[in-house]
Amino acid sequence: LQAYDFLELARRRKCRLQMGGSDQWGNIVNGVELTRRVDGTPVFGLTNPLLTTASGAKMGKTAQGAVWLNEERLSAYDYWQYWRNTEDADVGRFLRLFTELPEEEVRRLESLGGAEINEAKKVLANEATRLCRGEEAARAAEATSCPGANWTRACPPMNFSAGPGSPAATERRAASSRVAARSSTTRRSRTRRRASPAPIYRPRASSSSRRARNATPW
Repeated sequence: LQAYDFLELARRRKCRLQMGGSDQWGNIVNGVELTRRVDGTPVFGLTNPLLTTASGAKMGKTAQGAVWLNEERLSAYDYWQYWRNTEDADVGRFLRLFTELPEEEVRRLESLGGAEINEAKKVLANEATRLCRGEEAARAAEATSCPGANWTRACPPMNFSAGPGSPAATERRAASSRVAARSSTTRRSRTRRRASPAPIYRPRASSSSRRARNATPW
């Protein structure tokens, strides 16, 4: 069926090249051969290695939790979170594939260990989101995910304009206000619980005491 699709695309849209992952090699070759035999039109195929994670999972639209480039299919926040949750073993490779950072900086970031690797993941998330969705979207996503955090960029930092009135700064202030409001509510709730008087325990009279009290004349 995919081979016939290539034939129809060549006829109707003058398509001469079909590109895909290496797992599509057989389908593409069949399309090339079918088009040559039926119409005598020379068409071509181009495949590239599949992108996989360190665990061997395929990164593609058919994989569970696949990442989408389109804003309508995946918000900038979720796109940022996808890269932020990268496995430790994939950080260096993904920095090379999906960012424009120099090799020296990539080597520095992938050498971080322990909790510091999380900073490298933030750089990966910010750089990948900036390239796909824009700098403002990347700033807003980090501000929402990490309220109060500064913009995490690779060193040396580039010249960015993010004044007090910028959308990113506004989003950061809003996120900080939400966190402060939640903290204040929690403190007030704890204060009310501490201020509430402890219940007074009054032991219940025994049945014999109640009978004696009822039998006492007034």
